[in-house]
Amino acid sequence: MDVVALYTQIEKTIQINAGIIVLENSSGFPRNETNLYLVSRIGEIIWKAEKPEPGTSFSRVKLNEDGDTFSAYTLGGHACEFELRSGKLISFTLLK
Repeated sequence: MDVVALYTQIEKTIQINAGIIVLENSSGFPRNETNLYLVSRIGEIIWKAEKPEPGTSFSRVKLNEDGDTFSAYTLGGHACEFELRSGKLISFTLLK
């Protein structure tokens, strides 16, 4: 399935059962939106990842071994853990 970026360029995609996790380039992405989201197989957005604080953007993403969560890192220095099925932020740590 080809995924079309919402605003900028797609940096990374991860295929999961529910669809494709998309990380878009943060440069030029609207600050009030999240650049990390899940797209269904038919192209609909299922969820957008919750931000640890307004104005930050995600720079990296990876699936966790448990199969129920994923991790992402922000340009602001946050290490975040999310629920895979909902994109809900479970926890975060400020690394700076």
